[in-house]
Parts: sequence; structure tokens; C-alpha cells
Amino acid sequence: MPKNSKVTQREHSGEHVTESVADLLALEEPVDYKQSVLNVAGEAGGKQKVVEEELDAEDRPAWNSKLQYILAQIGFSVGLGNIWRFPYLCQKNGGGAYLVPYLVLLIIIGIPLFFLELAVGQRIRRGSIGVWHYVCPRLGGIGFSSCIVCLFVGLYYNVIIGWSIFYFFKSFQYPLPWSECPVIRNGTVAVVEAECEKSSATTYFWYREALDISDSISESGGLNWKMTLCLLVAWSIVGMAVVKGIQSSGKVMYFSSLFPYVVLACFLVRGLLLRGAVDGILHMFTPKLDKMLDPQVWREAATQVFFALGLGFGGVIAFSSYNKQDNNCHFDAALVSFINFFTSVLATLVVFAVLGFKANIMNEKCVVENAEKILGYLNTNVLSRDLIPPHVNFSHLTTKDYMEMYNVIMTVKEDGFSALGLDPCLLEDELNKGTGLAFIAFTEAMTHFPASPFWSVMFFLMLINLGLGSMIGTMAGITTPIIDTFKVPKEMFTVGCCVFAFFVGLLFVQRSGNYFVTMFDDYSATLPLTVIVILENIAVAWIYGTKKFMQELTEMLGFRPYRFYYYMWKFVSPLCMAVLTTASIIQLGVTPPGYSAWIKEEAAERYLYFPNWAMAILITLIAVATLPIPVVFILRHFHLLSDGSNTLSVSYKKGRMMKDISNLEENDETRFILSKVPSEAPSPMPTHRSYLGPGSTSPLETSGNPNGRYGSGYLLASTPESEL
Repeated sequence: MPKNSKVTQREHSGEHVTESVADLLALEEPVDYKQSVLNVAGEAGGKQKVVEEELDAEDRPAWNSKLQYILAQIGFSVGLGNIWRFPYLCQKNGGGAYLVPYLVLLIIIGIPLFFLELAVGQRIRRGSIGVWHYVCPRLGGIGFSSCIVCLFVGLYYNVIIGWSIFYFFKSFQYPLPWSECPVIRNGTVAVVEAECEKSSATTYFWYREALDISDSISESGGLNWKMTLCLLVAWSIVGMAVVKGIQSSGKVMYFSSLFPYVVLACFLVRGLLLRGAVDGILHMFTPKLDKMLDPQVWREAATQVFFALGLGFGGVIAFSSYNKQDNNCHFDAALVSFINFFTSVLATLVVFAVLGFKANIMNEKCVVENAEKILGYLNTNVLSRDLIPPHVNFSHLTTKDYMEMYNVIMTVKEDGFSALGLDPCLLEDELNKGTGLAFIAFTEAMTHFPASPFWSVMFFLMLINLGLGSMIGTMAGITTPIIDTFKVPKEMFTVGCCVFAFFVGLLFVQRSGNYFVTMFDDYSATLPLTVIVILENIAVAWIYGTKKFMQELTEMLGFRPYRFYYYMWKFVSPLCMAVLTTASIIQLGVTPPGYSAWIKEEAAERYLYFPNWAMAILITLIAVATLPIPVVFILRHFHLLSDGSNTLSVSYKKGRMMKDISNLEENDETRFILSKVPSEAPSPMPTHRSYLGPGSTSPLETSGNPNGRYGSGYLLASTPESEL
């Protein structure tokens, strides 16, 4: 480097130096490019690969080990939905029959698109914004939309972690506080709380003690201070876990990803030993075949696949961007997808085993209560004793004996049977009462466990860890692309995100906050997420080019992926997602969005439609999440926003070359690109890669074209191949 170079003068100082490429090259001495790290089209020198790997390792953080990375992906994909949403959907949509559409969609949509996101993240080594700008600048808005959806999900998801924290601390007492209804004493008179008596102890505790819920979304009711404190604790935990990026979150994953499996294994063993567990499991796997043809079932299965694998959020891309480029991401995709499905099935077995136990207890309780009614009718001569079979013993009444009595009475007293108020006490009815909310169904089952506080502590600690793993991935989907793109300070930006999210999250800890959680979970995130996933598929398969992408994967992985992925990416996956998206839009049009409200006076749920102002918020949220996609497309289509292809400079710090983006003067750029002697200048490959259509040459294919794309056989070491 000449002595009059700015770099030479200041290379030992800490000052950041930026020079135009043209000025830099004017001062540069001749270099043997065949032996230089700048060579791409010539011989594949070992020095180039070593230096590129060193630059990658220094420029971008990396996982400490493959295990840490796999645990991070598992922690992100395996979340709270695996514990209660999947079992709920399985029960609601036909038991074992639901597994068929779920598995089909997992194979033709989930695994191919999960592999696609892993591959582009690892290949380009950027967050979602940088990745989709690289693949197709006109669709660069996909990355911004992913960040917004991650923000929406993170806002309410951490509220659920806050609920788990509340129950966790309430579990350190015996008996559990939701095992019995509270008693109101007025002098010498003790009365059971009416709302609890009409519903159940666990339902009352959830709606009144935990949420203190209002009757509708229109009644704010002010902040619930208990949940506000729990939300603050939740965001504090998440902030500490992600403040240092993967250096801090990677270590957390060793516990947060593995501990839930220890708890699930313990619950499975304990659940299988419970009386009635087999009844619950058989109920789960008994298929209702008519459900398999229901479009609603397929739509819900597709949504569950998206949420289960974290598709479209940007977290998968962010995590994979910290990998080395020769990592076998195909194996990772298959492994994580299998573990995710296995976890869902394992959790479903646990849930149905426990609920089978609960159903048997509730069924026996029903038999006892109705047997007392029958004895009362016998003593008052409302019913004749001739109706009771001689072998029935009221002291040891079995479910079978009760059903026999019930059928005889119903046959004889056909006209006045309904006035008797007898229940059939069917085990099937108890099993069908739902698994939708862990804070009601599962907590009620645990009250019947021996040593119930221990199991409750373990269960909610598991939920906290599952939620934390998913939140780390969600935060990575927000922070990684922003930090990569705008070079903001990592720690400051991460802390700022957590503080901002906490204050916005106060919306969800009002007394009406649960209804806003429903709005965000069921509507505001689902539709934009589907659009994002479709456009990701189209960007790679149809714009960037499936053949070219497959070729780059072959060179990156060292083997060619199965032809199966080519057809899935190119045809099957986008077609299926388009159909499912259309069905979702039609469903929204046919059935207006609504929510289940808890009515205090009735002590029951009632389905209400969102009022007009809430619908306006919902539409605004969907528009905000999807708006970056058309905005960026229009701005770049009409050249109102640069795609970065005509901007390049080189900056140095402490004697080392680093990449930087700044505008070049037109004559500098022209002289740089159209140098008369190719050996005097490196190729002008932009730091941010411009749009390459399906017919364009991949940067990985330059070895077949010795003159490169611009007639130069040389490529800067800071191209996407080495640094992205």
C-alpha cells in the first residue's frame, strides 16, 4: 500500500476510514491475482478459502457447536402450541383422522419450506431483510413484513409466558388454589362464590383470579396489576436471554430446549399409570373419518404447520445465518421437523392420558350425584323401586349399573323424563369437553394428582421454558435483520425492543386483554404469515430460479438435494398454499371474526363478534404487516429506492478491509467497472446483490465464465459468497 494512502496513514489507529474504490485502486500496486484472495475465476487457491472463512468467522457470530444450533431451532419451533393447541386441534378435528392432513401438509409444505428457509439463511448469512433483498430486491419487503409479524406474535406470546409465571408461583401451596371454590363468609353464614359454583373451581380461578376478565372487549376494566408484574418478569427474562445475541441465547437453549422433554417424559410415565389413561389415548386415536374431507380441518392443519415450524417469522433464517456454509441444513430440516412432530404427538399422549384420568373421575362424580337424585325420587315415590334392577347396589354403584338404571327409567318415564334432570354420565361426553386451554383443562386434572403442587410446578416451569425458547427465536427474527441491515448497536437495540414491547404489551394485561390476545393470535398474524410464506416460495422457486437454487445448494452442501424438493418448491407447495389462503379469506368473509367472552353473571362463555372499532384495528394490523411488500416492490420497480447494486466502497479499520456501503460518483463507478485492463481492477460485484432473474448467472457459476459478468475475472473477497 503506498505511503500516501489514507489507509496507510491511519491503519494503526482506531479511526474508521472510508475511501472510494476508484481512489483506492488508483493508489494500489500491481497484484498477482492468481495468488490473491481476490481471485474467483482462476484457480481455486486454498488461501482464498481460508481467508474467506476467517472473514466470515470474524464478521459474524457463530454457534459454538452444532448441538447448540439444533437446540436453538428446536426451542424456536417447539413451543406452547405443541402442548395444548395441537392436542386441542387433534381432539376437535377427528382424533387420529386429524393426523392425516397434518402429516400430508407437513411433508408437502412444512419440510420443503423449512429446508428452504434454512438454506437461504445459511447461504446468504443475513437476517430476513438481507436474505430477501439478496434473492429479489423487488420482494425485499418480505423481510420487513416478517419482522412486523414477529413483533405482533412476540407481543402476545410473552403475555402467555406471563400467565405461566403467575400459575408457577401460585403452585407452591397445598392444596392448589384452583382445586376448590372460594367461600364467602357473612357472619356465621358461609356461601360458595356464585360464579365458581355455576362453572368450576379451575375455570373460576382462570377467569376471575388470574385474568379478572371483563364481559367484553369493549370493557377495558383497567390494568390487572398481577399480570402486569408477570409480564414485566417475562420481558426481563427474555431480555437477559437475548441481549448478547446467540452468545447469550445459545447457552440458555441447553436448558430451555431440553428441560421440557424431561418433564414430558415424567408426565407420560405418570399419566400412563393413572386410572383411565387408556380411555383417553384410545379416544385420541379413534378417527372420525368424515373430518378428513372438511376444508376447515385442512386449513387449521396448515396454520398449525406454519406456527409449529416457525415458517415466515424470520427466526429460522436468523438462526441458520450463523452457520458455516458447509453445514448440512438438509439433515437439520428433517431432524427438527421430526422432533417437532414427535413432540406434538408426545404432548398429545400426555394430555389425553391425563384427561382420560380426569374424565373417569368426573364420570364417577356424575354417577354419584345422579344416583343420589334417583334415591331421592325413590324415597318420595316419584319413581317406583320396581324400576331398579335387583342386582344394583347403591353403595357400590358402577358406571355400567347406573347406565342400566338410566335407560330403564328413560324408557318407562318417557314423557316426564326430562323433568327428572338426570344426566347420562357418558365417559365420551367428558372426553369431548375439550383440551383447548392448559390453564383450565390440564390444571383441573392435576388437582387430582397425588403431590399435585410438585406436578403443577413442573408443568408450568415447562411451559415457561417452551415459551422462552420460542421467544428467543421470535426476537432473533426481529433483531437480526434490523442489526444486519441498519448496523444498529446490538445490545442497545435489543433492550429497546424489550422495553417497547413491554409497554405495548400492557394492552394484553387489561381485564379485556385476553380478547386482544385472541385478535392477534387468530387473525392479525395468521393471514400475513401465509402471504409471507407464499411469497418466499415464489421468490426462490420462480424468480431466483429453482434450478439455479438447487445448483447452489449442491455446491454448498456437497450433494444434490432430492428431486422431490424441486417439484414441491416449484409447483405443489405454492399451489396448496394459494388454495388454503383463498379458503381462509372466504372463511373470514362468511364467518365474521369474533371471540369467546366470559360473562360473569352467566358464569359461561358466549361467542361475540368484534365491534366495528376492533374490526378497524384488526384490518389495520393485517395491512401494516403486509404493506411493506407492495411498498418496496413499487419503490424499486420505479427506481425510487436503490437496490444497492450501484453503490460500493471499501472501508478499513486497524489495517483490515471491511465492507461498507456508500454512493460512488458516476465517473468513479464507470471507471471502476469498465477498466480497460481487467487485471487493474477487481470485479464490481456489489456488496448487496442486485436482482438476478431465472436466466441470470449465479455468483457461484463464475468459474465457468472466466471473464465474469462484467468482463472481469476477479471478485472482491467481500462478496456474498464469503460474507453473507
